[in-house]
Amino acid sequence: MSRREFREQLFKLLFRVEFNEPEDMEDQRGLFFTENEPQINDADMNEITAKFESIIEHLSEIDGMMNDKVTGWKTSRMGKVDLTILRIAVYEITFDESVPTGVAINEAVELAKKYGQDESPAFVNGVLAKFAEN
Repeated sequence: MSRREFREQLFKLLFRVEFNEPEDMEDQRGLFFTENEPQINDADMNEITAKFESIIEHLSEIDGMMNDKVTGWKTSRMGKVDLTILRIAVYEITFDESVPTGVAINEAVELAKKYGQDESPAFVNGVLAKFAEN
């Protein structure tokens, strides 16, 4: 699985957080991997799960960083697609040293083009530019 496909699958799994209670997420994760077409192999499933769990572990911190850096927007007002994409990218920029900042931003913009609204790529890019300044 390519890194882009990996991020896309991670996005689809993390998106479920917005619609399910925390106690239901283990079942949701199981359903995600069972229902996914094409099937995800065990190694990729383990890697997606590990990154998903790490993002969930840092979720309140990630949201807090976004709320601090983005003027005029709070995570509670952001569209769920944009928010999910931003959470992945902010996690990668802040906590995952294996992903260069430029790659995290570029991949987030590509996800926004595919899954977001017309203005999503520019919004995602603008928010993440605040994180690239550091």
